[in-house]
Amino acid sequence: MLTGTQKAAMLLMGLDAATATELLRGLAAEEIQDIALELARIDASEESDAKEQAKVAHEFCNSLQQKQGPKFSMRAFLNEMLVTVLDKDMVEQIQTQVKKVSGGKDLFVGIRLARTDELVLALEGEHPQTIAVILSELDPKKSQEILSLLGEESRLKAVCRMINPELVSSGVKQRMAFTVSEKLESLKGETLTERPEQTLRKLAVVLSGLSREMRDQLLDEISKYDEETGSSVRALMITWEDILTIADRSMQEVLRSVESSKLAVALHGADEEIVQKIRSNISERAVASLDEEISLMQEPQKQEILDAREEVVVPLREANEQGTLRMVGR
Repeated sequence: MLTGTQKAAMLLMGLDAATATELLRGLAAEEIQDIALELARIDASEESDAKEQAKVAHEFCNSLQQKQGPKFSMRAFLNEMLVTVLDKDMVEQIQTQVKKVSGGKDLFVGIRLARTDELVLALEGEHPQTIAVILSELDPKKSQEILSLLGEESRLKAVCRMINPELVSSGVKQRMAFTVSEKLESLKGETLTERPEQTLRKLAVVLSGLSREMRDQLLDEISKYDEETGSSVRALMITWEDILTIADRSMQEVLRSVESSKLAVALHGADEEIVQKIRSNISERAVASLDEEISLMQEPQKQEILDAREEVVVPLREANEQGTLRMVGR
């Protein structure tokens, strides 16, 4: 999702300097500074996207009109627009910051745009310090995804480096980024090998769509071949995330047997849709009891949350085994 500043910068890149100047006249100096710096970042990254620019322009004026005109020039824009709209001191201040942004091409831009799968593959075998630096340059959510997919040893060492960061010069960071960027280039289009639990989850979802008789027959065959795998497939038929696909009546029947204290722990940090699904399927009295438990509850440990969610899911699995669980939207 583009920010307002990014949209403004992309819109201005499609205009000539004179028109851009007119659009900026009513803005505060701080806003113009943010936009100018964003323009410098886009120019330094060489990641200008014509389609994205067209979408932004369409959003701005409700109908994109093709205009023939000189291509946007960063230098011309800064020279004409900044001097026209701002006072001399502010111009010098912005231009100093712009030089810092534009001084070198930002090698981390391509890394930030890479797919999670590609980044995990590119970071394999890299020094923990390199992994730590790359992760620190990414969006927190993306860093979290990558950490969860890295090997245990690499994950632990990288996190330790992030907790106790070493002083790394900008030159060293750029060399690290260059190395990872080179690997990304060679990995274009490659994806991670699917983990065993992902494969079993797909199988579990497929089997859950069969008739009960056929499902049980196939599960029995899997268990004969490998009892542990058979148990895993049975468990993966219904997971915490599946709560959104369970019919309200089935949810209501199961939730009657779950204690408010356990439900409070299970809902800690849960997806908002799941929280609302559960709250809408318990009585007003149960909601009040749940809210009281939440207000008195201490911060639960991750394992406590997982155990509590398992207590909610187990009766759902049992109902599924018996053929009484109703699901919608799977």
